[in-house]
Amino acid sequence: MSASNTARSYGSVTKTFHWLTVLLILTAIPLGIIANRLAYDTSEALALKAFLFSMHKTVGITAFFVALARIAWALSQPKPAGLNPDHRAESFLAELVHWLLYGSLVLVPLTGWIHHASTAGFAPIWWPFGQNLPLVPKSEALAGFTAGLHIVLERVLAASILLHIAGALKHHFIDKDDTLRRILPGKTEAGTPHAASKIGPLAAAVVVWIGAMGIGSALGMYQSHSETGPRAALAEVQSDWTVNSGTLALTITQFGSEVMGSFEDWTADITYAEQEGPGSHGSVTALISIGSLTLGSVTGQALGPDFFDADAHPTAEFNAELIFQADGYTAEGTLSIRGNEVPVVMPFDLSVEGNEATMSGRLTLDRRDFKIGDNMPDEGSLAFGVAVNIDLSATRSE
Repeated sequence: MSASNTARSYGSVTKTFHWLTVLLILTAIPLGIIANRLAYDTSEALALKAFLFSMHKTVGITAFFVALARIAWALSQPKPAGLNPDHRAESFLAELVHWLLYGSLVLVPLTGWIHHASTAGFAPIWWPFGQNLPLVPKSEALAGFTAGLHIVLERVLAASILLHIAGALKHHFIDKDDTLRRILPGKTEAGTPHAASKIGPLAAAVVVWIGAMGIGSALGMYQSHSETGPRAALAEVQSDWTVNSGTLALTITQFGSEVMGSFEDWTADITYAEQEGPGSHGSVTALISIGSLTLGSVTGQALGPDFFDADAHPTAEFNAELIFQADGYTAEGTLSIRGNEVPVVMPFDLSVEGNEATMSGRLTLDRRDFKIGDNMPDEGSLAFGVAVNIDLSATRSE
């Protein structure tokens, strides 16, 4: 059998691409469905979920490159003629489904890949080329959009596959022609070359994709990952120092990879006055809305009952004295999360110029002290240490 196509038969390269694609699709789709439905209530369950998602992503990326190679090969080859050119509606539908298949085989893994690159954490792709993509920023809005788009286009791909299979079986069992046999191993020639429309089916495929994306938008499938749901409403703070801007960030380590996130809503009641010598120079009371956390692809998991349990414990509170010693400043007090109050000491840098101040602090917490992730008693899936970074600028109130 020839490697190349003819006007009446498929070559071995085309057949290899076709059946390799079938294998990859029938592997990737079930992996994604199963992984998505698995719980993560234990470290073993989370490890299995991550393993299946990593396999799903890796198979998907493989399918993406196979699809590109298949399309490049198809463009260089003649396409065997359809066997029923007089059945115009059927021929049009067959061409439409082929366009949907080829396009979706590129778009589905590509949107999944962009989603993976634009967020952080959970289930890496198994290859040595890194987890990022050129020109794709870390963006929870982009991650949410491409996650929804991936699902919508996956549905288009699944429908196209079912129509493609139905058409092949119809040709084989009802029409009793050689359409299916031509793509099976071995050499089968059939069909009479004839002119076939390409623009019409392609335009119809574009309309289908746009329509599917519109339905996805109407169903609210493109929400940003930063939209984390209900948040505790924090009362306005009257403080000696008014925070102008700041970040309250944390970094966890999951399956050996760092995942960075931050709390969007928090308040700080700060009392501070420069004094001579060591001792207490003021105090701070900070209140944090747990529901405002964004933590990459694991935000929902982090807010769940096994971790921060945002529904039952919507806020965290930090109360501390601002202590100055010869070697610098520390905030010494207690941090309460999930109703667990733990003593903490946070070193920080402070710069005050007139009525303007900037502060930067770092500390590492042990999640076990706050009963966070007790269902994961080892660090293989989730490290005990959580790095917290605080940066803010404030203005002295009149």
